[in-house]
Amino acid sequence: MAEKAKGKKEQPKPTEKATPKPTGKPTEKPAGKPTEKPAEKPTEKPVEKPVEKPVEKPKAKKPEKVKKKEKGAYTRYKVDAAGLTRLRPYCERCGSGYFMADHGNRFTCGHCGFTRYKRA
Repeated sequence: MAEKAKGKKEQPKPTEKATPKPTGKPTEKPAGKPTEKPAEKPTEKPVEKPVEKPVEKPKAKKPEKVKKKEKGAYTRYKVDAAGLTRLRPYCERCGSGYFMADHGNRFTCGHCGFTRYKRA
């Protein structure tokens, strides 16, 4: 150990034998039958077409929904010289305050679903 401290460095041991470097001279083939390669045609690589992305159409803006105005009490009553008259009947199940909707051939309650058919 004292020898290492004096400055002697150990050389690494070679694990494999060094392979000889190739020289610049090509190796000669034995003079036998001359081998000729057939003339190779230059092969054309298939041209890759660029992938076309589907064209996105701009989305058309939807028209805004028109909000219906709430119908006031004036659509349910008629004012005469004699006083107020109801244009639509009250629901028989729910009582006063629940008018029935007019559907041409029937009256329907929107609260309970009761239906009363009109006389023909």
